[in-house]
Amino acid sequence: MSETAAERHRAPWRSDDPLLGWVGAIMVASLAFFLRRWHLGLPHQFSFDETYYAKDAWSLLHHGYVRSYVEEADKTILNGNPMDLWQDAPSMVVHPEVGKWVIGLGIKAFGMDPYGWRIASAVVGALMVLLMCRFVRRVTGSTVLGLVGGLLMTFDGLHLVLSRLALLDIFLAFFILCGAHCVVADRQWLRDRLAAGRETTRWSAWWRPWLLAGGVSFGLAVGTKWSGLYALAAFGLLTWAWSAGARRAFGQRRPWLRSIFLDAVPAFASLVLVAFSVYVLSWTGWLMNAATYEQAFSNTQYTTHDGGKPWPTASEPDAEGLGEVPQSLRSLVSYHRDVFTFHSDFLDDSTHVYASSPASWLVMGRPVGVDAQLDIQPGSQGCEAPAGSTCLRQVILLGNPLVWWGGCLALAFSVLMWVGARDWRHGLAVVGVAATWLPWFLYDDRPIFVFYAITSLPFVLLSIVLAMGHLVGTAPARHRAWPTLRRTTGVVAAGSYFVMVLVAFAWFWPVWTDQLITHAEWLDRIWFTRWI
Repeated sequence: MSETAAERHRAPWRSDDPLLGWVGAIMVASLAFFLRRWHLGLPHQFSFDETYYAKDAWSLLHHGYVRSYVEEADKTILNGNPMDLWQDAPSMVVHPEVGKWVIGLGIKAFGMDPYGWRIASAVVGALMVLLMCRFVRRVTGSTVLGLVGGLLMTFDGLHLVLSRLALLDIFLAFFILCGAHCVVADRQWLRDRLAAGRETTRWSAWWRPWLLAGGVSFGLAVGTKWSGLYALAAFGLLTWAWSAGARRAFGQRRPWLRSIFLDAVPAFASLVLVAFSVYVLSWTGWLMNAATYEQAFSNTQYTTHDGGKPWPTASEPDAEGLGEVPQSLRSLVSYHRDVFTFHSDFLDDSTHVYASSPASWLVMGRPVGVDAQLDIQPGSQGCEAPAGSTCLRQVILLGNPLVWWGGCLALAFSVLMWVGARDWRHGLAVVGVAATWLPWFLYDDRPIFVFYAITSLPFVLLSIVLAMGHLVGTAPARHRAWPTLRRTTGVVAAGSYFVMVLVAFAWFWPVWTDQLITHAEWLDRIWFTRWI
């Protein structure tokens, strides 16, 4: 369902002023950056999986590939000496390298310390808020709703904490949102061309610049974590469906058949082939040092499972069925085979105290404790707990409950609006969540964590903002009591929800940012035993 021009004109929350849109988005992103940079170097230690990614980033930066390191390297690095810790042998890492290269940029600028390896996440987190403002504005046409979407992301705890840690997931979420934005922009670009009569059946119809940008974005997403493949596939199919629908809406004959040649093929080239090229290029450092990996792993395999195959050597040109493909690329294929075996088989038997089922992610059923300093005695570090009690500090990966619980209700509404009213905007939200959340049910027999849901957050927020827009509604054509009352009620409801999100953000701020609180104050924020 699409709104008419008259409805767009009457909507009280709409604005077509591009300057206001950009200034507002930059202000919201600046607020997000301030909150994410605040005391960014604390806690002064490796938190959760930072111990892997920060050291990998340093190694990439200085050696071009990830080297293994000596025992107790963490302690030496925190004491200010990151040199002389790295061995000549490469490390068999299990995630691609784009996110670690980005972390390395922060280390290059600010040094190998907690602030240095976290600053890239803070910058990308703030840029993601800026992008969210523009993404929602592009989908809804509303500057106000765009700023609301950015503010809701700013005040979410999952996004806040991941923007203050050197983990890969904030980069993955950013690149997926970039790709989704490009796909939506391509939808509008194609419809504008069709409306202007500039779309033909010639090769010029294959020129889709926004899809090329989307291919780069999704390639960087997959180059951060392989789970970006699901988003690439989902949005690629959605692009084709939108394109065929546009051709039908503008009266073209056999729109679905025509769309196969004019949309599906160029979309595959622009999204999939470009993404694949970007992904391979992201391994340039590895390829330049492929001989080092071949020497280390050619006669062994990473996993301990039976049935593994050794890496091909230069004397085995067809060992992997790759013909005359260069040796470095064939070794990279073998590397990927071993990493896939690690993820699909080796992790099946492992457990983790903070692992959770994807079924609980959208309601924040099992958060992840990133860091905790317990039993701080009264008088120590400024603790003012009463006698017999203690203080503590904690960093917990927990989304703002008001955002995520409200998002679940909004998603149910989006499903109804997509299926019942055929509103493509709600369909975008539903497909985005489905592509970034549902695939994890295939892997719920291995340790997976709630913060993987950060890739779903932009689409959860889009659903919320769309629901808020429906609540506010449009101004009545004539000033009648009932429409005015209905819109006032909607404004109050939407505004009240936003205020509750802000209050919840302030309430959980101490356990998101390692603040000193008493044990009683901590219990006030741990609403369920599963949150401990």
